[in-house]
Amino acid sequence: MALKLICPNCGYLVRPKKVVKGSILIEVFLWLLFIIPGLLYSLWRLSTKTSVCPACGTPNPVPIDSPRGRKLLDEFGYKK
Repeated sequence: MALKLICPNCGYLVRPKKVVKGSILIEVFLWLLFIIPGLLYSLWRLSTKTSVCPACGTPNPVPIDSPRGRKLLDEFGYKK
């Protein structure tokens, strides 16, 4: 089931993708050398998951059934 969201930046009707901040290479390096910093870095990365538009990378697409989502649909010229 596709989520019905619209990107406020590009107007793309999206099924958002999840991204995390940080680098997997740094995470692996910290795990290999230091257990505690590796654990802390991994926990931080897991807590920074956010939804982004797959087309332009803008965070937090808006549900189309919300007031802002309906306004964005009108602005970008989508028909009801």
